[in-house]
Amino acid sequence: MAGEPIITVVGNLTGDPELRYVSSGTPVASFTVASTPRTLNRQTQQWEDGEAMFIRCSVWREHGENVAESLAKGMRVVVTGRLTVRNYEYNGERRTSLEMQVDEIGPSLRYARAQVTKVTGGGGNFGGGGNYGNSYQGGGGGYGGRASYDAPQGGSAHDPWQSAPQGGSAFDDNPPF
Repeated sequence: MAGEPIITVVGNLTGDPELRYVSSGTPVASFTVASTPRTLNRQTQQWEDGEAMFIRCSVWREHGENVAESLAKGMRVVVTGRLTVRNYEYNGERRTSLEMQVDEIGPSLRYARAQVTKVTGGGGNFGGGGNYGNSYQGGGGGYGGRASYDAPQGGSAHDPWQSAPQGGSAFDDNPPF
């Protein structure tokens, strides 16, 4: 939908992503990200934690399956998505919650390392070919699994980084202008 606010949240997963299947058989992974701001108290020269924000997130289809296989409780992640409002009834009382429909998610590399590997198979959304994915080998324990970004296998024909420059020269740091 147009006009939905798009936000990026950096925080830690409060639990393992929960993978379930809706009645049509479509997979969806749900998880919560906790983001706590930290500020330096200039008088005491100590870092202080602010009020934690918890945001519920959902990611659908193969992307959701890949998230459930790749990420686990406590991992620091970067999540980008669209804020949505959900109305529901709880104990006869009408309630409203803000949730994020995830467009992109990955581990934060501030305190971890990741090794990207390609996921093959699956039709993708671009007429055949596989999908790109990630297998994360983090600092302690590793992230395992994979994630899909629904990109066409082999990249786009218009990708300027797909091949070396013509003329046999190596890449350099000089701008092309």
